[in-house]
Amino acid sequence: MGAIAGLLLIMTGGLASGAFYLPLKYVKNWSWETGWIIQGMSAWILAPWIVALITVPSLFAIIGETPASSFWLPVLFGFGWGIGGLTWGLSIRYLGIGLGNSLPLGLTSALSTLLSPLVPILVGQTPAPEGIGAALSVQMNLMFAGSRGLIVLGSIALSLAGIGIAGWAASLKEKDLKAAEGQKDFNLKKGLLVALVAGIMSACFAFGEATGKSMADIANAHNPGTIWKYNAVYAVLLIGGFAFNFIYCTVLLIRNRSFADFSNRHTPLRMNYLFALLAGAVWFAQFVFKGMGTTRVPSDLGFLSWTILFSCVIVFSNLIGILTGEWKGVSKRTIATLMAGLLLLIASVALVGMASNV
Repeated sequence: MGAIAGLLLIMTGGLASGAFYLPLKYVKNWSWETGWIIQGMSAWILAPWIVALITVPSLFAIIGETPASSFWLPVLFGFGWGIGGLTWGLSIRYLGIGLGNSLPLGLTSALSTLLSPLVPILVGQTPAPEGIGAALSVQMNLMFAGSRGLIVLGSIALSLAGIGIAGWAASLKEKDLKAAEGQKDFNLKKGLLVALVAGIMSACFAFGEATGKSMADIANAHNPGTIWKYNAVYAVLLIGGFAFNFIYCTVLLIRNRSFADFSNRHTPLRMNYLFALLAGAVWFAQFVFKGMGTTRVPSDLGFLSWTILFSCVIVFSNLIGILTGEWKGVSKRTIATLMAGLLLLIASVALVGMASNV
């Protein structure tokens, strides 16, 4: 039951991620950078630290006991993840919604799942007395050995296939609706380059979580059996993510002269702040649930939490899109393609449940 509970918690995190943008639809007459930085203040600073202070007793003592590498590497990887978010947007601009989303998401999912257990070895956090190559080989055997390993590989393959088919469905949707947005700036070379950067850099969040595991372990030592231990890591990691986004949005605020948005009484200020802050809190909730879920699945399958999360994000975001009319007017073929992709993603999550019982 522990593993199933873990899966359900991570799936709930996927729902939060798939739904976080809904409140932003009600932010009116603000520039993009204004709404984004307020949402970001909530998502990357306020919510993580408030949640961590509430759920992780002795938080600052835990941070003080954390080895320097388990503090600064998550911050650094968080900064890299912030870069990934920006280039993701450019990927959609140059390749369109379907290809521009599916390429970086597939790469991020694969790298987050496959490399996050290996990164601590590569950066020297995990001792490797017989050499890095030997340590990597041992870790790979733990991840993929035996019948469980075959199920794990099957889950990853189904997830990537589902991401690809869902991306294809998004491309068909664009054609059905004759959407010019995202296609008017189509540039394959630029698009593939930024999609590659987006996919790699967005996986930095998983690498930050992996390199911050010592902090999570210290949190568990202070609070034995806690399901909240990763909240300490997220609070630190997202400092880096906020730093990059703050710099980028500040540049846009200066360039576009958008600072007046923060006090413009000709806009619904109170509601704008409320919905932007709510969007940020809902976004961060995905990692609260993911962190809780990861503590419930078998430790040797923890790396699959990323496959589960990304699969559920796509499933729930597209289902919400259908309910809110985003897919209205598309052909039956497009809906059928989307459903095929979502079913594969659901099957990938089910395989993780099977693997946890092998």
